Amino acid sequence: MWTVFVCLLLGVPAANADVVGSIFITGHDPDFHAFLGGNSSGAQHINQAAINFVMDPAFNTFAAGGIKKFLFVECDTCAVPGGHTDGVTGMTLSAGGYPVGTTFETHGAADGLAAELLLLGTKYSAIVVGSDFGGMLTQDELDILNAHQTDIIGFLNAGGGLYGISEGAPAPYALTSHDRWGFLPFVTTEAPKNQGESGFTVTPFGAGLGLVNGDINGNASHSVFTGTFGLSIVDTDPVGDILSLAGRGKVTTGGVVPEPGSALLFGTSLLLLAGRFAFRKKA
Repeated sequence: MWTVFVCLLLGVPAANADVVGSIFITGHDPDFHAFLGGNSSGAQHINQAAINFVMDPAFNTFAAGGIKKFLFVECDTCAVPGGHTDGVTGMTLSAGGYPVGTTFETHGAADGLAAELLLLGTKYSAIVVGSDFGGMLTQDELDILNAHQTDIIGFLNAGGGLYGISEGAPAPYALTSHDRWGFLPFVTTEAPKNQGESGFTVTPFGAGLGLVNGDINGNASHSVFTGTFGLSIVDTDPVGDILSLAGRGKVTTGGVVPEPGSALLFGTSLLLLAGRFAFRKKA
C-alpha cells in the first residue's frame, strides 16, 4: 500500500501555481568529455540529467505541448582548434538518455543563431549553450546570446528550459573573453579554475536528478560558481566550490525566485522514496 501511495504521488503533475523556467548550469564541459576524456559515460550522464531536467514536460510548457527539439548553440562553421571538439558529437553520443522523440539543431553566429533564438517556444522547448573550452562556443555566439537576454529570460518565464555549459577557462584556451553568462546576468564565476575531477561530490539534490559521484569525476572542469542565484547545488569540488546548479522559478535579471510547489514536491518525493526503501529493507 505504501508503494502504491508513493507511486501515485510521484505520478501527479507538478502543482505549480505559476509557469516557471527550468535552468541547469555547470562548470563541467560534458559536451567535450562525452566524446573525449577519461569518463565519457559520466559526461554523457551529466548531459542527460541536464536535458531531462530542463525539458521535463511536467514543468516545461513547450515540451508538454509537443515541442521535443532543443537549440544547441556553438560555432558549427569554425575550424576546431586544438584542445576543443565539435560539441555536436558529444551531445549526439548523449542522446540515448533523452526523452523519446527529442532531437536538436545546432546554430552559431554565422548560421542563423539570431533568427533561431526568436523561435524559442515555437520550434524549440529548450536552449543548450555549449562550452567555450573543450566545446565551440565563441565570443560571436556569446555576443548574440547576450543581446537576446530579454528574449531568453522571457522564454524561460513562459515555461522554457536552459542548460548552460562551462564558460571561462584561462586564456588562450577559452573561445570567449568577456561578458560571460551575460544572457543570465546574475550568474558569476570565479577567476578561471581548471582542475582535474577527483573527490567531487553530488549533493542530495543532484542525486535526485539521477547523478552519482562516478559521473562527475574522472574528466576536467573549468569554472566554479560564486553563489547559488536562487538555484540548488548539484555538485561540488573537494573544497566545497560549486560546480553545477539547477532549479526552477521565475527568472529575473537579479536571480531566480524558486517556485515553492515544485521544490516541495521534489523534496517530498525524495523523502517518500527514502521511506519506501527503508520499509522494504525492514520487510
